[in-house]
Amino acid sequence: MTPWSVLDLSPAPIDGGAQAQGVRETIEVAKAAERLGYKRFWVAEHHSIPHLSSAAPEILIAALTQVTSTIRLGSGGVMLPNYSPLKVAEVFMELEALAPGRIDLGLGRALGADGVTGRALGASGSQVFPQYFALLSAWLLDSSGREPFPSPHPFERVKASPAGPSHPDLFLLCSSADSARFAGLAGVGMVFAEFIARADGAPAVAAYREAFQPSIYRAEPLAGIATIALAADTAEEAERLAALSPRPPPRPGAPPEDERFIRRFRGDGPTVRRWLEQKQAHTGADELFVMSAGPTLASRIRSLELIAPAFARVLS
Repeated sequence: MTPWSVLDLSPAPIDGGAQAQGVRETIEVAKAAERLGYKRFWVAEHHSIPHLSSAAPEILIAALTQVTSTIRLGSGGVMLPNYSPLKVAEVFMELEALAPGRIDLGLGRALGADGVTGRALGASGSQVFPQYFALLSAWLLDSSGREPFPSPHPFERVKASPAGPSHPDLFLLCSSADSARFAGLAGVGMVFAEFIARADGAPAVAAYREAFQPSIYRAEPLAGIATIALAADTAEEAERLAALSPRPPPRPGAPPEDERFIRRFRGDGPTVRRWLEQKQAHTGADELFVMSAGPTLASRIRSLELIAPAFARVLS
């Protein structure tokens, strides 16, 4: 069976509680995802957004390595233009040392923030992404003993610490066919964020597969789709919960279909599970990432329970 995974944005409590509670609740969602048999649990990076607490995925991943033992943990994703490629390589080699063979490094080309917040972060523009990506990759492969840092190069004597026998798996988060092609040409995994693009991911998956070149990271393509799902015990309960959840801001000039695209993701467990299976079949994705929607911790965990493939087998 094709694996399913979880993406969590650490939403802040809807009752006005501190954002810090959202961080702690993500840890509980991750433990539930492992118990339910999901393959990966990824956390996001967003800045200066009041209803999201997910500013530092690397910190959350470090905490999650200590409370899980089997599920893969990753970033969905680190916004690379915000950081030094060397620092990102070192942080994720450190995480790989804590949980060998369980760390994914998902990278984004955007800032994860508005322009003013980006300036406060000291971010570079997205145009630096190809150069930053090449440097980050070179340091990961060199530090893990897979491939020496290219020579001659001004940084060839710089080493990413800690060195180790393995490195994180590398993915690119995409919201367009162009970024999917970049992932394919780089020979890394690709995850298309339908909930951000609010568009069908099938063309991006096709573009990725067409462009894919085998690399030291993987011999075969790995295409994922990330989407929102909110399942409850009844369709009526799902609608009630959805009305309590913060909604993503509308895109400028977005057509009416935009809101209908978001609304398609909720209902009772069997209905949502069937829709997700159809989505995966339609897009041809190798893996489905489900964003754990719901206004409360209990509703997010219950949603994951109702749509988990393992849970479906128990009921059948």
